[in-house]
Amino acid sequence: MSCSQKISDKRLMTLFHEAFYQSHNTQLIGGGQEPEYIPANQEVEHHRIIFTYDYVASALHEIAHWCIAGKQRRQLHDYGYWYTPDGRSAREQAEFERVESKSQALEWIFTQAVGARFRISVDNLDNMASRCDGPSERFKHNIVECAKCYCGGGLNDRALTWIAVLGAEYNSNFDMAECLALKHYSINALS
Repeated sequence: MSCSQKISDKRLMTLFHEAFYQSHNTQLIGGGQEPEYIPANQEVEHHRIIFTYDYVASALHEIAHWCIAGKQRRQLHDYGYWYTPDGRSAREQAEFERVESKSQALEWIFTQAVGARFRISVDNLDNMASRCDGPSERFKHNIVECAKCYCGGGLNDRALTWIAVLGAEYNSNFDMAECLALKHYSINALS
């Protein structure tokens, strides 16, 4: 089952608000043409995680970036990270994959919490090689290794809270230990 079939983007925004608005002054907002993180400023008093259109996978991915970003990075637009748009060269794509391994691994854990299937995003559809070949084996390996690191005790409080919220909402038999069991995070599980 895909995330979009099981999870309402509006419900996801409500859950995020209930979990993090008071404690982190952060709101999840759907409908963006591009994903973006905008810290609080003089015009808007709360931080905003904007996900693409109403795509739940985009929301989970952007929340993963937010969970990874430290306090100082959460004060910067898009956490101060670089981004090269679609149509990246092979070298730029390799750098994208290196940086994205952590956030995609955490997104994978989020999808596991809701019982959905995770799909790797190469996010480079204008490059025919990326479109045809899909994710590189190195990228898959790095995502698996990051997921295992997270499951082995590398998750911060925000990520753990979000996993628990997702599990409680979307998985009636949710068990945190089972969600974080290494058996779920392998190269074969990405196929």
